[in-house]
Amino acid sequence: MIVLGIESSCDETGIALYDTEKGLLSHALYSQIALHAEYGGVVPELASRDHIRRIVPLLRNAFEKAALKPADIDAIAHTQGPGLAGALLVGSSVAAGLGFALGKPLISVHHLEGHLLSPLLAKQPPTFPFVALLVSGGHTQLMKVSGVGQYELLGETLDDTAGEAFDKSAKLLGLPYPGGPEISKLAEQGNPDVFQLPRPMLHSKDLNFSFSGLKTAVLTTVNKQVQPMDGNIRADIARGFVDAIVEVLTAKCAKALRQTRLRQLVVAGGVGANKQLRAALDKMTSKRRCRVFYPEIEFCTDNGAMIAFAGAMRLKANPDCANPAYGFTVRPRWPMEGLTAA
Repeated sequence: MIVLGIESSCDETGIALYDTEKGLLSHALYSQIALHAEYGGVVPELASRDHIRRIVPLLRNAFEKAALKPADIDAIAHTQGPGLAGALLVGSSVAAGLGFALGKPLISVHHLEGHLLSPLLAKQPPTFPFVALLVSGGHTQLMKVSGVGQYELLGETLDDTAGEAFDKSAKLLGLPYPGGPEISKLAEQGNPDVFQLPRPMLHSKDLNFSFSGLKTAVLTTVNKQVQPMDGNIRADIARGFVDAIVEVLTAKCAKALRQTRLRQLVVAGGVGANKQLRAALDKMTSKRRCRVFYPEIEFCTDNGAMIAFAGAMRLKANPDCANPAYGFTVRPRWPMEGLTAA
């Protein structure tokens, strides 16, 4: 079965073709980072309009790469939610229109399910069950994943996500948007002994997170410095921030593995590309004689490949999950608890 995947939940337009026998056939992606950079964050109306401009050329590109025609596909998977309502409507309406024209059924995919399953696209994928750390701009959650559609929430952030803390702290340091990669890069030049920032909820008995206080600590530290700050001070603050957030994420993952008695950890979402986090998780899992799996770097951020793959997995497990009708809705807020087994 060949599944077309369409992703448009926020500021990336992603298209992919996945074959359940041959694997990923092609994918095409356009990022809106340059469009939103001057505003310091995503502007929903601009995001929606840009999806409209990009989606058809990307569709053509993906089909050309795979040497396929639209009629060759068996189903169309699209991100139904969560995400920006206007952006979701672009991808969902294109999926419905294309499905109607081709007579192909639709598969509505949960955006976070796409992220959770994306490490399965790797050459050496994990097997079910595993613990998953979903860490992105919009979400920080620990899940127990027993199969497609079988997700148990173990813990989540009570306020700011890890991605939000990265971006907001980077902005406080005068770094450009998106701030996550920039503050991580700056931290490599910093001294870890200069600023010891708090580790929120590091020793709590649960698996929840809280990063609002860490962001506030960065603000307080910045305000105490002589302005404008020199490069060394900025790098030292960045190092203190990154070390704090990485230690918390790593400790919570270790606790989740211990509580579930599982030996596989999957990391998904944009922050999963962070070098310091990967190094810490590699060290922790090696010490515990566990294994950690990451998506390919190109699949850490939003992309069509993860949506095509999630749709294909659902279709393979349950052919009746495909919707032969072409009316559609989007779900900007859609909790993972609403999903059921395929």
